[in-house]
Amino acid sequence: MLFGRLIQPACCLKKPASLGGCRYFWGWLNAVFNKVDYERIQAVGPDRAASEWLLRCGALVRYHGYDKWQRDYNGLPTGTLGKYKIQAIDATESCIMHQGFDYLDGLEHVEEIKLCKCIYILDACLQRISETATLQKSLLQLQIISCGNVTDQGILALHKLRNLEYLFLSDLPGIREREATVQVLKRSLPSLELKLDLE
Repeated sequence: MLFGRLIQPACCLKKPASLGGCRYFWGWLNAVFNKVDYERIQAVGPDRAASEWLLRCGALVRYHGYDKWQRDYNGLPTGTLGKYKIQAIDATESCIMHQGFDYLDGLEHVEEIKLCKCIYILDACLQRISETATLQKSLLQLQIISCGNVTDQGILALHKLRNLEYLFLSDLPGIREREATVQVLKRSLPSLELKLDLE
């Protein structure tokens, strides 16, 4: 990955007292990774620009017609613009933030998204996914696992994903009204297969 050498800044290695500054540095860097470059989207198309964003933030993508997950930013395929369409996103332990979700606009082939241990995923992120017109049509499977900032409100927002076939929710301590939330989803999306692993 392009940023693979940025493992830990010196401030974290030398003095534990500077951990606050270290957290600020990483927060700033992650915000930089999530800044949307609209000119880049226009230049290379939504799938290529979104691929760059996702890999820059530590996520993986899989393209329509391919079995292999794209992991390496520097190994992104080249060639005809528009040839590689994102079919699946695995954002496990990535630093994707709400600010970057404009990159999802224009993605017309995304069928699967996995959000696992994403510390920056908020209810607003799930609402943004559910309000993205192209994802309302294409998204079939969604997994949300160990995202501590997600609450019932974020899960309820998913009712706009009218073609969603499978939803897996696990280890989400922010969900406090499980039964009520499940009932609303089932009424809104009667064909949805909902799998829960919640305490």
